[in-house]
Amino acid sequence: MSSESGQPAPILCVVGARPNYMKMAPIIRAFAAHQPPLPTVLVHTGQHYDTAMNDRLFADLDLPAPDVNLGVGSASHAVQTAEVMKRFEPLIDAHGARAVLVVGDVNSTLACALVASKRQVPVIHVESGLRSYDRAMPEEINRILTDQISDLLYTTERSAHDNLAREGIAGQRAVFVGNVMIDSLFASLPRAVPPQTLLAAAGVDPARIASGYGVVTLHRPSNVDHAEVLGPLIDALREISLRLPLVFALHPRTRGNLERFGLLDRLDAPGIIILPPQGYLEMLGLMSRAVMVLTDSGGIQEETTALGVPCLTIRNNTERPITVEQGTNTLIGTDPQALLAGVDDILANGGKRGRAPEYWDGKAAERIAAHLADWLATHERAPRT
Repeated sequence: MSSESGQPAPILCVVGARPNYMKMAPIIRAFAAHQPPLPTVLVHTGQHYDTAMNDRLFADLDLPAPDVNLGVGSASHAVQTAEVMKRFEPLIDAHGARAVLVVGDVNSTLACALVASKRQVPVIHVESGLRSYDRAMPEEINRILTDQISDLLYTTERSAHDNLAREGIAGQRAVFVGNVMIDSLFASLPRAVPPQTLLAAAGVDPARIASGYGVVTLHRPSNVDHAEVLGPLIDALREISLRLPLVFALHPRTRGNLERFGLLDRLDAPGIIILPPQGYLEMLGLMSRAVMVLTDSGGIQEETTALGVPCLTIRNNTERPITVEQGTNTLIGTDPQALLAGVDDILANGGKRGRAPEYWDGKAAERIAAHLADWLATHERAPRT
């Protein structure tokens, strides 16, 4: 498809939430560097709408400002998905989209893929085929449905192809390219903010982490939305902080629930350093020099594997099994005693070091650009049926 100027129509590249930015930044750069360049329009749906944090992340990742911001904001899953669809569809007409490229598994990913599919615009899904097999997670529903309607599926690990095959997705639609999150990590690591610098700027004495520290993030509803789950986890963190100082980047959802449940004061412990949500370069600096990371984040499981830092994932399942099978990640569930045992094992034995999975080499986006350029040219030459 070409625009009125005779140039190829742009690929609409969609971001909606923080994890999307790390995945999209290297893709946008690779598309611009490809010869000939692949024109893009960067669309921010506004699913996450912290303006200051958004601007900071775009700068940290050297990601250009969005060409379009749909300004959707927060709502229930159904309302948010519907609102993204309503606001995204006119962009296909306005730009004559050559394709729509979505990343990850947020509501914006599914919403824009649905619109493109119904308008018969090719859908490209980056990070396809990951499965937790837990349909109580909204992200799992988004992953499954987006993959079903995508024309081209780029995967981060080979096990994803088995998942797609079980769901009836033709093998020729899926291409193993590696992990664009790791592209961003390698590109950004030289600019990561040292943890001592970060703490000093936050008014915290860096000497508190001189003998080592752990990093904590918690945000998943299953962990933080119920007092009977969150309370024991916080108590476990207090106990861990007696053995190893903890830097806890406190998510707004988690802070709100701690306040609502009357649990926030339990974090008032000498070994726990509470920080607000951090920028990408700050978190990268914290994780890269940590003794361990305790988290329920999907992306952090990947980042710690790439960094070679032991990670304890406070979940009963993971959609990123390669981080457990080959990397530094250990699934420990949500039992506080299992968390304590996992920490003790790392402190005693050093924890898992793992190895870098195949194609987690910083060049995934280049492989996507090269393959997609050929695929689009072939697709556009094929007769319409």
